[in-house]
Amino acid sequence: MRIAVTYENGQVFQHFGHSEQFKVYDVEDGKVVKSEVIGTNGQGHGALAGFLLQGNVDVLICGGIGGGARNALAEAGIELFPGAQGNADAQVEAYLAGELNYDPDTVCSHHGHHHGEGGCGHHCG
Repeated sequence: MRIAVTYENGQVFQHFGHSEQFKVYDVEDGKVVKSEVIGTNGQGHGALAGFLLQGNVDVLICGGIGGGARNALAEAGIELFPGAQGNADAQVEAYLAGELNYDPDTVCSHHGHHHGEGGCGHHCG
């Protein structure tokens, strides 16, 4: 299994469509056996689902994400866990333990509100 996390400075990055890096974790027998930070080469929004699909990613853990990206990920067969916050490594460990704190209804629209520190201007979880 491969898990990708939107990544910035060790934390879950809070806007999927603007992710410049993902941290990708290879998991075997419920344990991380390898991880690496991968740059997106400037790709954004819809192209990111294809980027993850090409990387054989099975699961995405992220902060805010828009409807178009959700649809693209669903079409790619990538399981989505939005609304996660905090340390990326800790979120993956929580996911593997079945304890990930996420909000399946988290939607991020960059129209009409300010993206401040810590999220998308609404309470996430």
